[in-house]
Amino acid sequence: MTTKSTHNSPILVTGAAGDIGAIGRHVTSMLLEKGHKVRALVRREDERAEDLRRLGAEVVLGDLTDLASMHKAIEGVKRIYFGMSLSAAYLEATVNIAAVARHHGVEAFVNMSQMTVTQMSITETTDSPQHKLHWLAEQALAWSGLPVITMRPTVFLESFFLRLAAAGIKGNNELVLPLGGSKTSPISSIDVAQAVAVILDDPAPHIGNVYNLTGYESADLDYYAGVFSKALGRTISYRDVPVSAWTEKLLEFGVPSHLVNHLAAMAKLHVEGRYDRMTDDFFKLTGKEPMTVYNFVKSHTADFTAK
Repeated sequence: MTTKSTHNSPILVTGAAGDIGAIGRHVTSMLLEKGHKVRALVRREDERAEDLRRLGAEVVLGDLTDLASMHKAIEGVKRIYFGMSLSAAYLEATVNIAAVARHHGVEAFVNMSQMTVTQMSITETTDSPQHKLHWLAEQALAWSGLPVITMRPTVFLESFFLRLAAAGIKGNNELVLPLGGSKTSPISSIDVAQAVAVILDDPAPHIGNVYNLTGYESADLDYYAGVFSKALGRTISYRDVPVSAWTEKLLEFGVPSHLVNHLAAMAKLHVEGRYDRMTDDFFKLTGKEPMTVYNFVKSHTADFTAK
């Protein structure tokens, strides 16, 4: 397969409509700015799809688990970014898109995985059903013979703090998470998207590589509470809570059980020190330092402040 850089063929970006911390949306924007054609895969027609069109993307509707959808999305494409939200259908979607990508002879397939997979093996797993699906998906992609580049970020600043902690910070000036005294190194989804865009711009040097992406620093939640305090100009404290009570609240709020089980496993792994990781892979790819938690909080002040 050739990996000659060309802007003639569109690059397929899955999950392009995205929600909080949507990597696909950022990747789409960044690739368009670099002069690439982008085919953005979305699940439904809505305002987010229209926003992608306004950016200049070709928008296609489809389901990652549907064979016909994938042929429509991949035909004429040479490079693919594959990212999918947490789902019990994750492995099915991975194999489906991989099979069609192989059929159409793509030259680069960037797979968004998770850093925990780095510590998993044929004999080592976790309690998270999603972690198992990610590990199996990586095995399937390795067997596929596709020209795969694997991205394994740690937890995202957006999902970690905006989705899971913003309400407590906004309402009670408390960073409420069940992580004990563990350290963690969250990274911005914008930084991860930047790393993906660099690779898709010129994938040849990266084929077969695995990149473990961490944030600016690894620290405990008392430290991050202090960062929030400085950024917001008011005292934010960290309150550790039992995992069981925390997950019960999530279920009450309607969070799907598949996601809740994953988050519970992540909390346990944090306490075990499994997220106290630092690499320079992001710097090697982009030549930049990752976003700091301070700058992240400053850019989202309104999300952490009661009106």
